[in-house]
Amino acid sequence: MSFFYSLDKTDPVQRRIAQRLLALGGRLDAEIPAKTLDSTLLLATWNIREFDSPAYGLRGMEPYHYIAEIISRFDLVALQEVRLDTAPLETLRSLLGPWWKYLVTDVTDGTRGNKERMAFLYDSRKVRFGGLAGEIVIPPVETRDEAGRLVYSPASQLARTPYVVGFEAGWFKFMLSTVHILYGESRADDPDREREIRELARFMAARAKEDHAWARNLILLGDFNIFAPDDVTFSALTDAGFVIPEGLQQVTNVGREERFFDQMAFMTPNLTRDQIIAAGAFNFYECVYCEDDEALYVPDMGEAYHTTSRGEPRGNKSLYYRTYWRTHQMSDHLPLWAAIKVDFGREYLASRTV
Repeated sequence: MSFFYSLDKTDPVQRRIAQRLLALGGRLDAEIPAKTLDSTLLLATWNIREFDSPAYGLRGMEPYHYIAEIISRFDLVALQEVRLDTAPLETLRSLLGPWWKYLVTDVTDGTRGNKERMAFLYDSRKVRFGGLAGEIVIPPVETRDEAGRLVYSPASQLARTPYVVGFEAGWFKFMLSTVHILYGESRADDPDREREIRELARFMAARAKEDHAWARNLILLGDFNIFAPDDVTFSALTDAGFVIPEGLQQVTNVGREERFFDQMAFMTPNLTRDQIIAAGAFNFYECVYCEDDEALYVPDMGEAYHTTSRGEPRGNKSLYYRTYWRTHQMSDHLPLWAAIKVDFGREYLASRTV
């Protein structure tokens, strides 16, 4: 549960926030397993659209309350599209409580990098930072010339630098790598997107198998911009040895077409079917910024609700509210989550008896 004790019931907007938090909390209770002290890890990945950007107006305190309430239901959350200013992260943490910590990368520069950061938010009462943290650089390609000498060619790096961090929760020690893969062209088999996923998956799979690997358990998660599970971009992950349980193959985009943009892929030698207890994608738009709420937010949307950037009267105002404005308040992605068993104490004791 997030910190919302500052809400003032005499303010109509803050009363609305309180009402929506109650609805949001009820739906979270119904869909997400309860947090435990040591038996499960509630892991999530969420692309919070342009966190934060003035593209459609900086977020007010209302969406921060909703975002914090959602994140508070998990133990560890990978965030994509964190922007240059880390003040929004601090605002979010203030609503989560002082025991919440975050780890964040430097900004990825360049047009394709979009000045984004990768971040992990975690409840330090449950999750321990293991000391490993680094931005992933694909090593140079080694070939030999006609004389047999090694020749090194620079590898093509990912547009937005992935982030790998070592964590521990209960008996589970694991490396967690978060990504935001290049979107490229609006097609399922975009070659640049496939190349990024394939090269990263191969690199991370090899790293987890090395003798000096920080942990044998590896989870690769984030926004892969994968359209569907039968696409070549999806097989680029599984070909490297990653397993994506069916319960985690969820539609996570907010739009007209169903897309499986966000993924959570496992390379855990001891992963069993019952280790992933539950999984899903949480649709917060059933509780907050609903389609029926459009009229409430007309004052907040301002002139852009009525007039396009070209100064013309806006034809489909509802489309603007649903697709553009509210997704910049919350997100155009749904958080993808999994409840993972992390207490193997009894199994260990049983193995000592034979």
